[in-house]
Amino acid sequence: MSDVELFRTTEDHEAMRAALREIADELIAPHAAAVDEESRFPDEALKALVSTDFHAPHIAEQYDGVGADALATCIVIEEVARVCASSSLIPAVNKLGTMPLILAADEDLKARYLPAVAAGEAMFSYGLSEAGAGSDTAGMTCRAIEQPDGSFVLNGQKSWITNAGVSEYYTVMAVTDPDGPRGRNVTAFVVEKDDEGFTFGAPEKKLGIKGSPTRELHFDDCRIPGDRMIGTPGEGLKIALRTLDHTRVTIGAQAVGIAQGALDVALGYVKERQQFGKAIADFQGIQFMLADMGMKLEAARQMVYVAAAKSERSDPDLSFFGAAAKCFASDVAMEITTDAVQLLGGYGYTKDFPVERMMRDAKITQIYEGTNQVQRVVMARQMLKG
Repeated sequence: MSDVELFRTTEDHEAMRAALREIADELIAPHAAAVDEESRFPDEALKALVSTDFHAPHIAEQYDGVGADALATCIVIEEVARVCASSSLIPAVNKLGTMPLILAADEDLKARYLPAVAAGEAMFSYGLSEAGAGSDTAGMTCRAIEQPDGSFVLNGQKSWITNAGVSEYYTVMAVTDPDGPRGRNVTAFVVEKDDEGFTFGAPEKKLGIKGSPTRELHFDDCRIPGDRMIGTPGEGLKIALRTLDHTRVTIGAQAVGIAQGALDVALGYVKERQQFGKAIADFQGIQFMLADMGMKLEAARQMVYVAAAKSERSDPDLSFFGAAAKCFASDVAMEITTDAVQLLGGYGYTKDFPVERMMRDAKITQIYEGTNQVQRVVMARQMLKG
């Protein structure tokens, strides 16, 4: 037997899961349909998560956080996503936005911003994609030009920014050396919501995750102090990609949670629904569908948990496992939610049951933080490197 170190959930992990499930069922689930229908931010979920320290569990104790490990953070996101995908983006995006600081910022910058997020006083979003630079992140055109006094002036835009307008802080990648080598001329900065010259586009009208606002960021001669640089000049894209290695795992966890929620609803329904004088759960065709859904869901969960353990250790093969977990789990979530709608028949196609919302929410997990086509490119490159 090899000495490969495998993940194992601890008693603390499972106790946290139980606590989260109770919070999600009692305080988040009752509002999920209205949040989706009204396309409004899930304030009830934010309040519940902040009051229990589950809104940004990944932040270390030295910055007044609870210091949850990567697997615990995934469990938080999974359990919230089980009832409301929009609400699960509160802890997920707080990790995405702060991860560049955690990986590369100096202690002064960490101490300035992380405690406020840990306390629930602020949220943190992430600005990488642009209208013309989605998968091709190195093709960004947003610029941050250094001024004689050491400050930087930002001009340009960012697209598809999750929780934009709600978050107080934003990690923003911008070109600082227009004539420099492509991909090595990008620098990361912290931008604050009230910085002059920083505004937001109109909320996007989306298929799913309607409770999580998605907007453009606009920079019009937005001046920020030089001490808000994350890492060193030219290191921004490297930091951004390292960040995604870690946070793609959390999208896998979100996908697992959405899929679990849909399977739970489907199981409850098929045991109650009567046709031809018996519950439809007694029909072999239905049982085969359920078996495939359960099997694929557990495979996805195991992949996410293994990737989370690798994220915690910053293993050298994290790029492959993070991409694989996100890609597989999101494909599985799309399949399971679609099958859940099928199992509920006509009822599944109505808003009387949550599976149509879950199906719509699942779709984005195949797209954001790198499309699944890009994930396959990432995996293949890692494999070819050996």
